[in-house]
Amino acid sequence: MKKMMMMAMMAVAATSAFAQDALVKQAKKVLAEKEFDKAAQMLAPALTSAETVDKAAAWNLQTEIMYEKFQSISEAAQKSSITKEAYDTLGMNKAAMDCLEAALKCDELDQQPNEKGKIKIRFRQAHQQNLQNLRLSLINGGLHFYNHKDMDNAFKSWVLYLESADHSLFQGVDLKDQQYRSEIAYYAGLVAYQKKDYVNAEKYAHLAAQDPKKAADASEILIFSKKENMKTAEDSAAYVSMIKDLHKQNPEESRYFNLLMDFYTRANNMGALKAWAEEEIALNAENKMAWALKGEVQMNEREFDAAVESYKKAVEIDPEFVQCVFNAGICLNSKAIDMKDQLADKNTGKITNANLEKIKVVLSEAKNFMERARELDPEQEKVKWAYPLYQIYYNIGDKEKAAELEKLAGM
Repeated sequence: MKKMMMMAMMAVAATSAFAQDALVKQAKKVLAEKEFDKAAQMLAPALTSAETVDKAAAWNLQTEIMYEKFQSISEAAQKSSITKEAYDTLGMNKAAMDCLEAALKCDELDQQPNEKGKIKIRFRQAHQQNLQNLRLSLINGGLHFYNHKDMDNAFKSWVLYLESADHSLFQGVDLKDQQYRSEIAYYAGLVAYQKKDYVNAEKYAHLAAQDPKKAADASEILIFSKKENMKTAEDSAAYVSMIKDLHKQNPEESRYFNLLMDFYTRANNMGALKAWAEEEIALNAENKMAWALKGEVQMNEREFDAAVESYKKAVEIDPEFVQCVFNAGICLNSKAIDMKDQLADKNTGKITNANLEKIKVVLSEAKNFMERARELDPEQEKVKWAYPLYQIYYNIGDKEKAAELEKLAGM
């Protein structure tokens, strides 16, 4: 009984294997009739079936089907320049991708040892001869997909062009198109970024950046991919490190400083922001924004004297830096308020005339900064100086000027 079952199972296996081989033969006949899609559809089960005896040969036939389809449409495209007849651009570009994918798969299978443990590569040479020009067509194919908003196929086409150059299929071949490599890597990275595939965006941007001509453009993709993909403290550290390196390499390029400023201010870590500002000042003492950031941290920590000195440094570099002029005035006004609380009698709340004069000296300096802010920004488009200036006039006893500002200060 067991013997009969084994014989039956062997018969079924033989029948399945025969059926798959028959599909390959039928697909060849259909290909000879130039019915490419029908041939591919017929062959499809044999490509994945475990019963197919010679998988490499099946994938070789798939390569031939797609190559002939590509060639047929390419010829129609050439004729169309004269006849103006339409041709299947989409079909041609997809056939190019399918053809090269099939050839790569065929080559991998063709390298597997036979039943005697030997490797005999049968199809590589023919594929090398046929597919070098087809591989180049993937560049224009990717552009076609990109222009038609098909980002998946645009990415696939360009990646296939890039990755196939290092595949065993083209081993020993001097590919003549490597001058396009960095350009296509850049576009592959750009499309990956648009698809929110930040891992591949970084991968291909790194490849593009190996070319000095594309390094600046590729760095944009790297920066924003890392920024979008930050999930851990390690990711954040890698992002900051990369931008700092770019900033040091290109100190005149403000965008790297601005990206770092955005990172540190968003992180809301005053200690890290202050340390970075000091780091920037050490690199360039004429960096007004670094002084402004240092002053901001000091102001938030209520270190008013230190903050004013930092803001003064920024204003020395740029006398029209109204935000720093205004902030220096705010710091001094806040210092005066703190002095009033500290110097007042604990029981009566009264302040001696001597202490009052000390406070007025600070308020007078605050007034000078705030009046300068008013001169620089009379319409309050950048800073809202009216109420703080009103408050200063009121506290130093200049009732006339305080009254002039009441309406403007919203009193």
